Amino acid sequence: MPPILFYLFATLAVLGALGVIVNRNPVSSAFSLIACFVSIAALFVGLNAYFIGTIQVLVYTGAIMVLFLFIIMLLDLRAEERRPMNFGAAFAGVLAGITFIGMAAGVLAQFPEGRKTMPELAETGASDVHALGHVIFTEFNFPLQIIAVLLVAATIGVVVLCKKELH
Repeated sequence: MPPILFYLFATLAVLGALGVIVNRNPVSSAFSLIACFVSIAALFVGLNAYFIGTIQVLVYTGAIMVLFLFIIMLLDLRAEERRPMNFGAAFAGVLAGITFIGMAAGVLAQFPEGRKTMPELAETGASDVHALGHVIFTEFNFPLQIIAVLLVAATIGVVVLCKKELH
């Protein structure tokens, strides 16, 4: 991937993440998160991880964000938008973000191996899809099933909480 594309997609990912935080409207935040996910998928494709990039778009941008938007639409957004902004919490968040960036820069400055370019991966007979599927469904099968049950339970909980009483 040419460096200009890397910097473009990395900037779009960071701007999308900031849009999630800055937007007061939850639907706009969700669309900013979609932009962030697509940018991250482009970064994966730039790293020749085509399967991970495709899964990023299909699973996160497609399925998970549709679920988030479904849940957001079930919530009463008018009550959330009337709350005044808490400037103390905003200041603390900005301060924590600046502190995090400073600490990350300090760690990266002391990590010379991080500046080296990685060699090309050796071609093997097995595909990435086969290797990833084998690892997920053998070593990480139980956590995968737990995540699926938690997502279904969260969706059912939101539907039950947002259900209007019929008189």
